[in-house]
Amino acid sequence: MSATSATSCPLPPPLASEQEEQECSETHMSVLWYAGEFAVTYYDTEDCSVYFMPDTPDSEGLELLQKVTGEVHPKCIVTSAKQDQNIANFLTSLADSDSNKGKIEIVLFPNIDFGLEVSKQRILSRQFPFIPSHMTATEKILYLSSVIPFESPLMIRALGGLLKYLDRRRVGVELEESSIAVPVLAFRKFVLSETVNIDQDTYCVLQIFKSDIHPSVYKLSSGLKEGFSLYGILNRCRCKWGEKLLRLWLTRPTRNLTELNKRLDVIHFFLLAQNHETVLTLQDCLRNIKNVPLILKRMTLSHTKVSDWQALYKTVCSALCLRDTCRSLPHSIELFQIISRVFTDDLQYIASLISKVVDFEGSLSQNRFTVRPNVDPTIDEKKRRLMGLSDFLTEVAQKELETLDNHIPSCCVIYIPLIGFLLSIPRLPSMVDKSDFEIEGLDFMFLSEDKLHYRSARTKELDSLLGDLHCEIRDQETLIMHQLQTKILERSEVLNNVIEYTAHLDVLLALAVMARENSYCRPRFTQRHGFHIKDGRHPLMELCAKTFVANPVNSGEATRRIKIITGPNSSGKSIYLKQVGLIIFMALIGSYVPAAEAEIGAIDGIYTRIHTRESVSVGLSTFMIDLNQVAKAVNNATERSLVLIDEFGKGTNTLDGLALLAAVLKYWINQGTQCPQVFVSTNFHSLMQLELLPDTPLLEYLAMETHQDGDELVFFYQIKQGVSTVSHAANIAALAGMPAKIIERGVEVSELIRNGKAIKRIDHPSKGDQMEKCKAVVEKFLSLDLDDPNVNLEEFMHKEVLPSAASIL
Repeated sequence: MSATSATSCPLPPPLASEQEEQECSETHMSVLWYAGEFAVTYYDTEDCSVYFMPDTPDSEGLELLQKVTGEVHPKCIVTSAKQDQNIANFLTSLADSDSNKGKIEIVLFPNIDFGLEVSKQRILSRQFPFIPSHMTATEKILYLSSVIPFESPLMIRALGGLLKYLDRRRVGVELEESSIAVPVLAFRKFVLSETVNIDQDTYCVLQIFKSDIHPSVYKLSSGLKEGFSLYGILNRCRCKWGEKLLRLWLTRPTRNLTELNKRLDVIHFFLLAQNHETVLTLQDCLRNIKNVPLILKRMTLSHTKVSDWQALYKTVCSALCLRDTCRSLPHSIELFQIISRVFTDDLQYIASLISKVVDFEGSLSQNRFTVRPNVDPTIDEKKRRLMGLSDFLTEVAQKELETLDNHIPSCCVIYIPLIGFLLSIPRLPSMVDKSDFEIEGLDFMFLSEDKLHYRSARTKELDSLLGDLHCEIRDQETLIMHQLQTKILERSEVLNNVIEYTAHLDVLLALAVMARENSYCRPRFTQRHGFHIKDGRHPLMELCAKTFVANPVNSGEATRRIKIITGPNSSGKSIYLKQVGLIIFMALIGSYVPAAEAEIGAIDGIYTRIHTRESVSVGLSTFMIDLNQVAKAVNNATERSLVLIDEFGKGTNTLDGLALLAAVLKYWINQGTQCPQVFVSTNFHSLMQLELLPDTPLLEYLAMETHQDGDELVFFYQIKQGVSTVSHAANIAALAGMPAKIIERGVEVSELIRNGKAIKRIDHPSKGDQMEKCKAVVEKFLSLDLDDPNVNLEEFMHKEVLPSAASIL
C-alpha cells in the first residue's frame, strides 16, 4: 500500500514516542486445526483489536495457514497441547525458522482451555469497552452475535484460548494493577489480501454446497452426500484429489487476476475443438490416479497391501502418460510446462522397479507380496524346490509305507508351514484310544479329520535338509519388499507432485467439460468497479427449468451502483439476485460463467441477506438474524463489495421494516461512489411512492415484467427499467392453491384499507336479527310472574338472558 500527502510539503519525522510505539507493536496469535479445517484469532497491540478468521478448509500441507502467519508475523502462537502431527510439524518449523522479526514463540495450553462452552462463557462474561455498560446479558449476547460468528466452533475455541492467554500473560498491561484487564477495543474479521470475503450465510443461500442425507440405509449414520449445488454440478472430476481441490477452490475464491487468468487459459485450451481427443486422453489417465499419500503412509508403517502396489503402479504409469501428453502440448500454458518439468524420470524408475520386482498374479493368488522370477536367485531356488516337492514327497511316502505294518493301507508325507514335514496315516477302526495311536519308530503329533500325523526319521531328516521353505521364502520376499519401499520413499517428492498437479489438471478439465455442455463464456476481468453481464443465467435453475429467461446485469463505476428491484412474488427477483452472486462467484474461482458475455470488476467480498438460516443454538429471532446479516454488510462492505438483499424488513412491523430498509439504502447513497454494488429486491412500494430515497444517478429502479391477462397473471421473468406498483398477491395466492373465498375476502379487505374505509365483519349479525332476539328476551321476561315464589330469577338470567345477550352483542 502507498499513501500520498495532500500537499507538496515533506512530512515531519515521527516523534520518538511514535517510533517507540511502532517498534513495540506485537501480534499474539491463537491457532486450532481439526478435521481438515483451521481457525485463527490474533491480538494486535497496536490498535488493541482482536482479529478473527472463521473456520477455513486447508490442505494437509497447511499452505493457507502458512500465508496467514506470513501476513500477520505473530510474536507468539498459542495452541492446544492436543494436536495432530501436521500442525505439530508446522509449528515446529515456525519455531525453528528465523525471520526478520525474530523467532516465533510457541505456547501450549491444555485442551480444556479451548473447550467450546468454556470459550463461549469466557467471551460472553468479559467486559469489552465498546459494549455499553447498561446492556443486559441478553442484549450483550445479541450485540456480540452480530460481530462474532458463533456458528464457527473452531474459531470460537481459538478465541477463547487467546483471551485466556492474554489474561495470563497480561499483554500490554504487565505493569498495571491486576484488576486492569488487557484492553480489547474491537473485533475485526481478518481476510487474506487475495481472498474474497464470503461468509457461511452466502455459501448457504447461493447453494455453493448442499449436504443431503445419503439414501442408502447403510450410510444413514456414517455420512452425507452432495446435494443439488454448484459444487455438485461442477464436480466432473475423475480422481479424489481433483474433487478435494475443487472444494478448496470454492471455499477460497481469489481476486488474484494472474492466477484466475492462468486457470481460464487452460480451460480455453481444452474447449478448442481440435483438443477434444487430448481431453479424453487426459481424463482416461486421471481415472487411475489413486490415493498415493495413504499408500506412502502405509509404506512408512510397513502396512502395505497387495492392492496398494497395484494402485501405485497404475498411478505412476498414468502420471507418465499425463507427462508425455503435456510435453506435446503448448508450453505457453504454465500448467503443461510445470507437469512436463516436475513429472521427472523418477516416475519411470519407480514404474520399472515395481514391474520388475512385484509378481501381481502371484500376490493376488496368495494375498501377500510375492517377487517375480529372476529377482533373487536364492528365492528362485527355494521356489523350485518347493514346486518339485510334491513328487519327491510321494517317493518318500512309498518308502515309509514299506516299513509300516501291513494293516496300514496307505500313507502320505505332507508339509505344513511352521511345523514341517509329517507322515499322515488314515485312522484305522481298531484305533480307539490315544494309546492305540502309538506306532513303533514314529512320534505321534496330532489327530485331524481322521488322519494321524507322525514324525518319522525320514521327516526329521527332511526338516533338517529342506527347512521351513514357506517361511524362508516369505521372509526373504518381505525383506525385498522393505528394500523396494525404501527406494520408492526416497523418491516420494515426485509422487507428491503428481497428486498436486493432477488435481489442478482434473479440476480445470471438469470446469471445461461443464463450460462446453452449458455454453458458458470466459469472463473478462477489469480493475474498474462494477460489472457488465450479457444474457446472464442461473447455473442451477437453468438445469431444472424447461426454458430459462436470461437477464443482463449492468452496474457502473459512478452510476447505477444501487439497484432496487420490484415485482410480484414468484416473478424471479430472488433468482435474479442469486444469479448475479453465482456468476460473480464462479468468475472468482477461475471458471467460465453462464452468460453470453461477462466483464467482472474488482470484488473483495460478497454479502447477502436472502434466506434466514435458523439456529436454535444461537437463540436469536428470525428478524434478529436478518439484522445481523445486514449489519455485516453495512459494517464490512467496501466500494469493491457486492451486496445482495432480498425482502429485508418484512420480519417486523411494516413501517419499521420500511424505515430500516430506507435508512440502510440512504447510508450507502451518502457514501457516493464509495458505496458497494448493491442489489435490493423489495415489495415495499411505499419506498418509491413516498420518495424516501433521493434522486441520484447511483440509484436504478428495475422491475420483473408481468402481464395481467384477465384473471391470469403471466410471468415473463424478464428484468426491465421501472417500478412495479402492484403486488398481484391474489393471483399468487390462487397459484398456491388458496381457497377462492379466502382470496375474495382478502381482496375486499385490501381495497377497503387502500381506500381508507372501515372494514366490515362478515360474521356480524344484522340489526333486524338483533332486534328480533331482543324482543324475544323481553317477551319472556314480561311473561314471568314475579309474585310467584317458585319463579327462579337467577336461573332465568343464566339460561335465557345471558346466552341471548352474548349472541346479540
